[in-house]
Amino acid sequence: MNTIKSISAFHRLLSLPEPKHPMVSVVNLSESVFIDDDVWKGFTSRYYCVALKRNATGKIRYGQQHYDYDKGVLSFTAPNQVQYLDLQTMECENTGYLLIFHEDFLLKHSLANTISSYGFFSYAVNEALHLSEDEENDLLEILNKIDKECQHIDQHTQEIILSQIELLLNYSKRFYERQFITRKSGSHQLLTKFETFLNDYFDKESSEKGLLTVHQIAEAMNLSPNYLSDLLRIQTGQNTQQHIHEKLISKAKEKLSTTELSVSEIAYELGFEHSQSFSTLFKKKTKMSPLEFRQSFN
Repeated sequence: MNTIKSISAFHRLLSLPEPKHPMVSVVNLSESVFIDDDVWKGFTSRYYCVALKRNATGKIRYGQQHYDYDKGVLSFTAPNQVQYLDLQTMECENTGYLLIFHEDFLLKHSLANTISSYGFFSYAVNEALHLSEDEENDLLEILNKIDKECQHIDQHTQEIILSQIELLLNYSKRFYERQFITRKSGSHQLLTKFETFLNDYFDKESSEKGLLTVHQIAEAMNLSPNYLSDLLRIQTGQNTQQHIHEKLISKAKEKLSTTELSVSEIAYELGFEHSQSFSTLFKKKTKMSPLEFRQSFN
């Protein structure tokens, strides 16, 4: 597997001159020509990338899945994710910008600890953010400031650039939440599909199913785990794991109140390997042990 370790190496792959700053760069795609290199057949990188694309074509694989490169306007990728770019489907009129910044550029800055909270760096490429004209202009203004600041490398450069990157990420967070809310029909369909999946899973009698995980349900819905959790959080106030726990407790209460199954048997039917884990979760959520709930119900 190839690794693009530096911003300079990435510039060379796009037929661009050396970057103004060794750790961060704003790339104008209209000035870039992707060279024919085996690296595109599968690579990881050491940098974060925010891609603002217009009229882009081609295919990219991110997270081991293929997507059309022209789906969406703003997308995010993180270091160490496997990517693949199909140059055969690229066309010369690709326009837009890439903001790339090396992971080491965050060292000793608060953003190094908080960047993981921006879940969209783990979204799939087809879950890109679609921007209004005003939103796009807001981000282009930030990119222009970053590009200008790259020409001034002094003791203030890192703080100024990272403050702009953090501003861009916070705007993106706002815009994603707007997208979740405004796409009500699509979101409603996903919520219905999510609820149906939960019900079907917990209605299965097979004890071999195991505990339902966030990754399982996200994969079944063809969504990335972070995108699904963020969508649910905006629409319902709870993330995916919270919904799973809520359904688990609901099913547990049903079995405790309508059957004579032991706590261990109920735990096993719900997918727990150890009944103690089930009892701990149940008490955490209800303030009662499973036996206390059964006794109080009776």
